[in-house]
Order: sequence, then C-alpha cells, then structure tokens
Amino acid sequence: MLDREGFRPNVGIVLLNSRNQVFWGKRLRTHSWQFPQGGIQHGESPEQAMYRELHEEVGLLPEHVQILARTRDWLRYEVPDHFIRKDARGHYRGQKQIWFLLRLLGRDSDMNLRATDHPEFDAWRWNEYWVPLDVVIEFKRNVYEMALTELARFLPRSTHHNRYLRSGLRGPRPAGEHDGHLSPGLGPQGSDPEEHGAHPVAMDESHTDFGESDTQPFHDAPRPPLALSEGKGSSLKGPGK
Repeated sequence: MLDREGFRPNVGIVLLNSRNQVFWGKRLRTHSWQFPQGGIQHGESPEQAMYRELHEEVGLLPEHVQILARTRDWLRYEVPDHFIRKDARGHYRGQKQIWFLLRLLGRDSDMNLRATDHPEFDAWRWNEYWVPLDVVIEFKRNVYEMALTELARFLPRSTHHNRYLRSGLRGPRPAGEHDGHLSPGLGPQGSDPEEHGAHPVAMDESHTDFGESDTQPFHDAPRPPLALSEGKGSSLKGPGK
C-alpha cells in the first residue's frame, strides 16, 4: 500500500525500560541493529499497526506496554535504488512513519523474538536513549534523529540532552546482550536496506517491507564507539523456525 508519492505507511517503535533505555534489536542474520518497525496494513490505524508489529517483532502484548507519546506527523525517508527490487523501482520511494514512545510495564522475560514464524531480530539489548547514528543505515538517520528528538520531552523522570555520538565519544563497555552470547558489534554502516511536533497519547487511545530487497549489502566496518547498557542476557524463546 503506497501513497500517491510512492511512500509506504509505516510505524516505528521506541520501547523504554524503567531506566529510560531503549530496546535495540539485531536484525536476523545481519550485523545491523535498529528499532522495531513495520508497515501499516490496509484498514489499520497507526496504533493498531504498532501493537501488531510489537507482538510480531518483540512478542509483547498491549498489556505489557504504556503509550507515552507519538509523533504528530509522518516522518519520511527515501530508499536508495540499489536497495529496491527492480520491479518496484520507479513507483516505490520509501517509507513514511508514525513513531510511538512506549514504556515497558512487563518484564524482560515477556519478550519473545520468535512470537511468529517470520522473526525480525535474533538478538536484542537495552541501549541508552540517544542511540549513535553512525550505526544506523545512512538513509534512516534523519528520521531516527527527528523521532528521538521529538519524543524526548516525554521521557519519564529523567533529564535528557541531544547526545548523538557522531563525534566518536566513547561510552562504557557493553556488559551483556540478549542473545545468549553474540558478539557485541553493532551494525556497520550500510548493513540495513530499506514532518514534526509531538503530543502525548493516552494509554487507551504482510510484514515484509514493500519494494525493499531481501538481500542487504553491508560492510564489515570496525565496531563503532557506543554507550551500551548494563542489561541482563535473554535468549530467544520458542522452538527454532
């Protein structure tokens, strides 16, 4: 489902724990890390799509989270041609997204990366809110920056500053990942294919990205400096699929 300009409606999810750290997922069989996101299906509202994607990608149900805020308008990014299937080039341009800020009410153990038979992630960790943009695929960086900046004022009980680590600032060493024992390397640049203001939202207020190639080129870049959380490890749940 594309709009007249060639953008597919999509939702992005920033999930917080009690320390205002964010869920950071490692894409299946790649070195790329990102926030949960997914397309809005025909007839769905952005909120309905968010809850569906939250379950499909993270295994959480609506009762496990509280909506703190969402972006007021669509945030758009264009996908470079070499990441788009040949049959979609010329009419598919990229994604337009509504981003949601959620607070986890449940426990880490409620998460299940294999809640469906098409998992998006094979590992996850808690990361500081201001994720380093140099580990995000280049064409998504502006949307990540806009979404996090817009939603930051709704962070609960915490002071915050725009601290993107573009200048090579080094944070504490990683203390653990939620994949059992994967390497702590975070996504090298180029490893993942594919308007503003915010308002608070009350709590009771086919998954594949259209046109984007399943083959995602990436470079084995050295591990970038990154402030990582001190989260506890958590393995994938459910039978292997």
